Amino acid sequence: MKKLIALTLLLTPAVLMAQDAPQGAQVLPASDQQAPAEAAQPQDPAERNKMLYSLGFLLGDNLKKQLILDNEDDYKALSQGMRDSLLNKSSQTELEAYKPQIIEKYQKDAEIISQKRQAAQQEYMDNFKKEKGVKTLDNGAMIKLSRKGKGKSPKADSTVKVNYEGTLIDGTKFDSSYDRGEAATFKLTDVVPCWTKAIQYMKPGAKAKIVCPADTAYGNRPLGPIAPNSTLVFNVELVEVL
Repeated sequence: MKKLIALTLLLTPAVLMAQDAPQGAQVLPASDQQAPAEAAQPQDPAERNKMLYSLGFLLGDNLKKQLILDNEDDYKALSQGMRDSLLNKSSQTELEAYKPQIIEKYQKDAEIISQKRQAAQQEYMDNFKKEKGVKTLDNGAMIKLSRKGKGKSPKADSTVKVNYEGTLIDGTKFDSSYDRGEAATFKLTDVVPCWTKAIQYMKPGAKAKIVCPADTAYGNRPLGPIAPNSTLVFNVELVEVL
């Protein structure tokens, strides 16, 4: 099951739907779903503080991807509102009166953030395209071989075994067969269009960097840490054509 979950980051929408668990099926073994109350151990206060700090940091990291805060006063006002809410204090403002402004800010900030991200992605692709040895494929995907490999390249309907790491252009890692300690196996008809094309330019033993424009990957679909319209970067090793 863990292997299937990890591979969904490369699979096309049709395949994702086909792999959905049947309704009512248990994802976790019964032993993992709920520990007996008597088995619970008191948590060290210092470790609890670190855990909650980490949670707060992750919440903030997610929030800053949606909002633009310009100065220290912005941060103070936002954090005070969150603190009052978490402590069940009364709001210092008439919340309903400010909802239209909140919606407007989210919409405007989202547009600005999206434009900046798209510009950064275009710059990344433009720079990569200029590198020696980069080949641009007919669907816009780009590939640069760092090791050629030997043997026959796969076809569009081949099944391949690969090791890979996938990141966003800023280096944020969203998937890695290396981290799982196991190469992935799948048909090239079942992966994103970028991979279907690019892997055909590799031979067993080859290593390559593949850059996938959004329309060759997930388009405007968000998927975990992958925001809509994201350019994806993969370091791939073709282990075997099956």
